[in-house]
Amino acid sequence: MADVTVIVPRRASERRLAIQELIPKLVLAPSFALILLFVYGFILFTIVLSFSGSKLLPDFSTWVGFGNYQRLFAHPNWITALKNLAIFASLYIVICSALGLGLAILLDQKIRGEGALRPIYLYPMALSFIVTGVAWKWFLDPGIGLEHVMHQWGWESFSFRWIKEGKYAIYTIVIAAVWQSSGFVMAMFLAGLRGVDNEVIKAAQIDGASTFTIYRRIIIPLMRPVFLSAFVVLAHLAIKSYDLVVAMTDGGPGTATWTPALFMQKFTFGRNEMGMGASSAIIMMIMIFSIIIPYLYSELRMGRRA
Repeated sequence: MADVTVIVPRRASERRLAIQELIPKLVLAPSFALILLFVYGFILFTIVLSFSGSKLLPDFSTWVGFGNYQRLFAHPNWITALKNLAIFASLYIVICSALGLGLAILLDQKIRGEGALRPIYLYPMALSFIVTGVAWKWFLDPGIGLEHVMHQWGWESFSFRWIKEGKYAIYTIVIAAVWQSSGFVMAMFLAGLRGVDNEVIKAAQIDGASTFTIYRRIIIPLMRPVFLSAFVVLAHLAIKSYDLVVAMTDGGPGTATWTPALFMQKFTFGRNEMGMGASSAIIMMIMIFSIIIPYLYSELRMGRRA
């Protein structure tokens, strides 16, 4: 009898533990199934589609192998989109990082009104890229925007027509994107600055190091993980940039501001080249994976070392 009274409660507690472990899995199972289907399932579907001769609708009766990829890299509009992406991404990442770091260092000085300045810097990120694009389109339009206002104020010689000029239109996209994202990057850098050990800074100050030297030699090198995170986020936003471009220029003038995402939309739904559009989407996915996978690998290595 003594053995039974010991075993039964133990089995009951084991059942309760098993149920407690099973409940979170049951709760997460529907979400996991939906992600598996609608994310990874459609990625697999797009990969298969990129090897088919699909036009208006998916057509798996004809297979072209890597033919869509060959046509893609031979198409002048795709080459233009890649060049625009290189210009946009490089300027966007560099300027956002520099401006965000500068604003973060400014706020890190415990200046007056910091509580009011932070929401002002972060406010643009709360807007959608469509809203930002429309607002900047109006602001830069020579007929109703900045140039028009300057002419009304008496500055007749003022001219700023970049958004209408194919040579400079891509830079207007950079201006709008930097305006929207630099506050978010500032918040990332400010969190990194506030996370630096004060004892290290105090030791450097005791040794007579200037504020500039402390930031250049101590604080900024310690923020390498933050820089890497900011780079990954900005690069991801740059590669999939679509709504901002559509709202501001719709790829114009001509194809001057086409990006890979816009190319994919135009060819898939505008020119009924679904196979070629799918191949461009796969190239974009490879670009994003080439950034995210090394980042995750470095994070895992750092976690193991810690």
